[in-house]
Amino acid sequence: IHVNFFFPGSHLHHMEPGNDTQISEFLLLGLSNEPELQPLIYGLFLSTYLTTVFGNLLIILAVSLDPHLHTPMYFFLSNLSFVDICFISTTIPKMLNNIQTQSKVITYEGCITQIYFFLFFAALENFLLTVMAYDRFMAICQPLHYMVIMNSRLCGLLVLVALNSLIQSLMVLQLSFCTDLEIPHFFCEINQMVRLACSDTFFNDMLFYFAAGMFGFLTLTGILYSYSKIVSSIRGISSAQGKYKAFSTCASHLSMVCLFYCTSLGVYLSSAATQSSHSSATASVMYTVITPMLNPFIYSLRNKDIKRKLLFFIRL
Repeated sequence: IHVNFFFPGSHLHHMEPGNDTQISEFLLLGLSNEPELQPLIYGLFLSTYLTTVFGNLLIILAVSLDPHLHTPMYFFLSNLSFVDICFISTTIPKMLNNIQTQSKVITYEGCITQIYFFLFFAALENFLLTVMAYDRFMAICQPLHYMVIMNSRLCGLLVLVALNSLIQSLMVLQLSFCTDLEIPHFFCEINQMVRLACSDTFFNDMLFYFAAGMFGFLTLTGILYSYSKIVSSIRGISSAQGKYKAFSTCASHLSMVCLFYCTSLGVYLSSAATQSSHSSATASVMYTVITPMLNPFIYSLRNKDIKRKLLFFIRL
């Protein structure tokens, strides 16, 4: 028995079993199917998105306009703020548009594009957090050589290397899909996409987990190594004031690392354990939405230079 499924506005070509099915659209189910909750979800995510963009733009503006902040640490911070804006912009605008238009449709091309940029900016954020840990390591453990080693040319090269990190994270989707085109998420999350495939996904799974595992392992190892050296160096400082000053330069970055890794790892480990698509979608809000929003607050509240510049803007 062959059943043809048709969604309004779509052009799905149903073929015989065994042949590839040409898909033109998917349906993003979002966080809830309850109509009365949609205005609340829309309001919360719109305010969160605007706060994220505005907060990170302020960080970029503060670093750009203040010559005292033209150092490697703030160079990487401004790049991280830019990546946070791009990261949240890959998912939330489409979600808000779907709620506003009362449509769940996303085109196949749009889905692939969303996956591409989501993986790209996630990898870029991961890499920048690692580079920032190395920057703190050089500032505390090799202060006399800091400005020589962490010069502007190296800073630029490290960001360019981060662009190439996408090669490890991006997986070309060459999957066949059947008639079940509903993605139980608010964006095209790669694991949910693979679950919808009719074709064999073993190679895709292995490629994705290998790339993510290798990249995650290398970056996390780099961060842990840098902080092990930092802790060892701080323990060697005799005065309590010196220890506090050294640790305070790392506190903001360490908070961001914990927030990003704990939320993202928590989501993927919990989703692997429960296999609940709805709970996975809800939990993923933490690292896709909340983390980019909190980063500028963490840095502005814990960093006196950034706080001073932001207060200057507010008084204007």
